[in-house]
Amino acid sequence: MKYLFTSESVTEGHPDKICDYISDKILDEYIKADKNSRVAVETFVTANSVLIAGEVTSKGNIDIENIARNTLKEIGYADAETGIDYKTCDILVKINKQSADIALGVDIGGAGDQGMMFGFACNETENYMPFAIGLAHKLSKRLAEVRKINILPYLKPDGKVQVTVEYEDNKPIRLDTILISAQHDERITLEELKQDIVKEVINNVVPENMMQNTKILINPTGRFVIGGPKGDTGLTGRKIIVDTYGGYSRHGGGSFSGKDPTKVDRSAAYMLRHIAKNLVANGYAERCEIQVAYAIGKKDPLSIYINTFGTSKFRDEELINIIKEKFDLTPNGIIEYLNLKEPIYANTTNYGHFGKDGLSWEKIIKM
Repeated sequence: MKYLFTSESVTEGHPDKICDYISDKILDEYIKADKNSRVAVETFVTANSVLIAGEVTSKGNIDIENIARNTLKEIGYADAETGIDYKTCDILVKINKQSADIALGVDIGGAGDQGMMFGFACNETENYMPFAIGLAHKLSKRLAEVRKINILPYLKPDGKVQVTVEYEDNKPIRLDTILISAQHDERITLEELKQDIVKEVINNVVPENMMQNTKILINPTGRFVIGGPKGDTGLTGRKIIVDTYGGYSRHGGGSFSGKDPTKVDRSAAYMLRHIAKNLVANGYAERCEIQVAYAIGKKDPLSIYINTFGTSKFRDEELINIIKEKFDLTPNGIIEYLNLKEPIYANTTNYGHFGKDGLSWEKIIKM
């Protein structure tokens, strides 16, 4: 059976990713100051303004405005023409303490909220991620890279990538469509832009054998000069499918960025990715999706669900028993196992939270 499947990625200059990145930078600074910081911070950007709001309980005292300005500078927003000026933009900070009602449950090791989380892995790529989202991330990361190292200096920070992959019998066989939207200097022509992106981005990333009658669309409207927060508002947590599996697996709905690990939206999703990846890597299944659900203030999951899509010789009940015996799925157990009280979160923000080297939940263990 053949079918087409599409996933997207965005650069760190996309308005929503600006917000995710600022929120995670703030989280890291609080954790550096106090490992037990409780943080739930969201960022909103528009035009030449930034709003940072949320709840924080921490012994640390950090300069949030300075973090936001330095993050915008790092991304490449150096003047209003690019989308926002890190030097002159208005920054409003509205931070309150975490609710005492929530703390009642978290202080005793319970989950910081109710909700359900998913983890996924498959054997169609070396890092056990779906091919479509993995390639979309590589393309968007390269799009930012050629700007930063001045290969294509006329590019601006905002950008989006979308890839459509043709599958046969659940295996990727070719790329049907590559769509890239790249913010650019108005002096560059569309034809020059297309030629440069094909040469420096697509040809640098995409496996040649996958380019079979592939349609390439670059800036389909013909122009992408106005970008960043000047062209669109941004908000923390609006790219949750980009952050996870590109739609190839289900998502519980909770976002990651700006949240400390007591929030199981983040920590449990990381743990489930770790478990799913290791079940696949150890030969228990070719594809694996896991769900858990939590109640606020309670330590143990309310439920555990697994689906191997007919690719395992083990029954679901057997795999769930293996998970229960091998892994502690309480919030504190997850935090300790994955070493989540460290300032690692800005490294997760861009180009996916999964499939990267150096993250504790991506480590392969023997099961």
